[in-house]
Amino acid sequence: MPLQAMDALLSQLRAAAEPTRLRLLALCARGAFCVTELCAVLGQSQPRLSRHLKLLTEAGLLERIPEGPNAYFQVPATAGIVRIILARLPEEEPVLQSDRRLAVRIAAERARAASDAFQRDGMDWDELRALDLDASAIEPALLDAQPAQIGALLDIGTGTGRLLELLAERTQRALGVDASREMLALARARLSERGLADRCTVRQADMYRLPLANGSFDAVTLQMVLHYAEEPAAALAEAARVLRPGGTLLVADLAPHLQGEVLNRFAHRWPGFDDAALAGWLGEAGCAIATTHEIGGPLRVRIWRAEKLPVHALTNA
Repeated sequence: MPLQAMDALLSQLRAAAEPTRLRLLALCARGAFCVTELCAVLGQSQPRLSRHLKLLTEAGLLERIPEGPNAYFQVPATAGIVRIILARLPEEEPVLQSDRRLAVRIAAERARAASDAFQRDGMDWDELRALDLDASAIEPALLDAQPAQIGALLDIGTGTGRLLELLAERTQRALGVDASREMLALARARLSERGLADRCTVRQADMYRLPLANGSFDAVTLQMVLHYAEEPAAALAEAARVLRPGGTLLVADLAPHLQGEVLNRFAHRWPGFDDAALAGWLGEAGCAIATTHEIGGPLRVRIWRAEKLPVHALTNA
């Protein structure tokens, strides 16, 4: 190896040999992120991350792509050494798993905020309309799948709070959680405008680590949320944890499809789910599917209603 090439390789290895910079490489190998987004994922200050990004860029391990007032960073196609380094990192490393989850969520929020529907509809935006799904058929089906009366309801990934609004009349108290501050601001405005703020509240939370007690809700919903999840099984397990035995866990999401444009445009992580996948994940979470319902269309939507099994049923299983 020529001396110049050896020096370049050693420079790259030194640049990568630091925990934060390894995390940055692992993230930017999955797509382009701006500094603000990387700060949100890693939980570090912008000046500190900017120094790390500068070192990685100078070493040729990242490339900086200006875009208007922002600059995005990604791993260049020529940086094969990055792939070699990342291949040595264990997939199950908790820090890297957490980074991946946050990165998937940020990419989805970016796509959602950039969509024409969001720009046009603001507070009235929701995933159903953004995907041109038949909300007039899906929303009644969601209501029919819910109990007639609900003591405590949790809506995970509540977005602009549309489902909270629909279910408000049959709940004693309802909580919507979402990772996006922008969505939560719209949800609060919606609930206040409809006079529902007394019984329906929202807060920021990570669906993988809900700051809620075990068994504290009678019904939990995940509407058009799971296809954004890096780990659907983990999200369902956390939803089941906060559900009381005998409670209802309602999942509404896309059935399997082959429309790659939808995946790219809206940053979906999964192209829908089939019954076998949901039954397996819910079973691992201590729940059993009670009913399923499908709404047809170019993109089919499935609604799975599951019940959390009593502890003695799980023990005897």
